[in-house]
Amino acid sequence: MDLLRKKILVTGADGFIGSHLIEELVRRGHDVRAFVLYNSFNSWGWLDHCEPGIKKNLDVFSGDIRDTYGVKTAMQGCNVVIHLAALIAIPYSYHSPSTYVDTNVTGSLHIVQAARELCVEKVVHTSTSEVYGTARYVPIDEEHPLQGQSPYSASKIGADQIALSFYRSFGTPVAVIRPFNTYGPRQSARAVIPTIITQILSGKRRINLGSLTPTRDFNYIDDTVRGFIAMAESDTAVGQVINIGSGFEVSIGDVARLIVEKLSADVEIVTDEQRLRPEGSEVDRLLADNGKAKRLIGWSPEYADLEGFRRGIKKTIEWFSNPENIRGYKSDLYNI
Repeated sequence: MDLLRKKILVTGADGFIGSHLIEELVRRGHDVRAFVLYNSFNSWGWLDHCEPGIKKNLDVFSGDIRDTYGVKTAMQGCNVVIHLAALIAIPYSYHSPSTYVDTNVTGSLHIVQAARELCVEKVVHTSTSEVYGTARYVPIDEEHPLQGQSPYSASKIGADQIALSFYRSFGTPVAVIRPFNTYGPRQSARAVIPTIITQILSGKRRINLGSLTPTRDFNYIDDTVRGFIAMAESDTAVGQVINIGSGFEVSIGDVARLIVEKLSADVEIVTDEQRLRPEGSEVDRLLADNGKAKRLIGWSPEYADLEGFRRGIKKTIEWFSNPENIRGYKSDLYNI
């Protein structure tokens, strides 16, 4: 599919991944509509921080993914929908699980229902590696069992299955992208890499984290964005679930030590009890098999292995080291 000839709607455009995706699509000359969460401040989230040349080329729609009428209105005239809007913080899903069902499951239903009615040419639905739970085998391919180890992951399993059911039942052209842990500039401090960096840069000498032993497969944001665009462009992605992962795993403890080394910080890394997941909910190991992405959509990571991870961490630290960028982060609070 030639995206240059299409109108593209991106939901969750005001968030971390969504704002980076919007920027890249506009830079490539695409016609983009950005779906942002309505609020009385008229804030576009991270899109407010985009350079003027990006913002002036945006068609912005303020709404709520939970509103079926608003979703269908936003999708009018669009050929491609890249659906990222979701609640994603795992700790908050323990606190308010029903909001995750409303936003993630019902919101995704609104997208595919409208896509069916409007004859949208492609829907790229966003999944997450959390749906796999703790790896039963590695590397994790797309046939790995799904395990809802948190209300968040359960809601994303439900959302994925709703999206795929519309492909199987009605032929709605849905492709499911399953990114592993994305990191980079603008990420919320609810995620581990920003919380380490912001605590160190604020001068703390005790860095509070949850469990240090789980391993993750981290994707630098540029790789994730390229994955979304490749999914949208590829006709072979329709009806498929495709992992986007680096194929490299690293423990949370080693991530913290790498960041401490990069910042030449004299700190102590400690486990904060309130940051631990409930027993049985922690995902102990994630490591992607990205072979399907290479075969079907021609995607492979540019920030792979330890060397690539170090480059991505360096870029992330550089962004957070700008006082204007870090000003909005509250490093003294635990962000759930």
